[in-house]
Amino acid sequence: MKNSSTSRSEPTSNAGVWRRLAAFVYDLLLVVATWMLTTLILVVLRGGQAISPGAPGYQLLLLGVAAAFFVSCWIRGGQTLGMRAWRIRLERRSGEPVDLRTGMLRFAAGLLSVISCGAGLLWLWIDREALTWHDRLAGTRVVVLPAKSG
Repeated sequence: MKNSSTSRSEPTSNAGVWRRLAAFVYDLLLVVATWMLTTLILVVLRGGQAISPGAPGYQLLLLGVAAAFFVSCWIRGGQTLGMRAWRIRLERRSGEPVDLRTGMLRFAAGLLSVISCGAGLLWLWIDREALTWHDRLAGTRVVVLPAKSG
């Protein structure tokens, strides 16, 4: 009988495109909800006055909220809620947990992957190790965790 302790399960392989995309969609819903809450708080603090969507300070705040969400999840167990649902985990290529520096580097590199018209994300399909540009730049990988047995 297997031990049901809270230790890390051994990964089976690097996660592919569809599993990572599905987890990201879950997480995007959470990020949008935090953006809405952040905006509500700002509007209340401004006495009900609207915020211009293109205001640079506002855009930076929303970017910071997204970074805080992802990086904090990655450094506390290597998983966002979407990653938990799809049984994937972020770790360093060595298998060690992600630290703050690595998480921030991966988030920043992820922005480069996205603003390059998604080329850094699409790279996953042709990379022999199933890594994106931001995985390569930050020295990370996203692994599939085995299904829990009964």
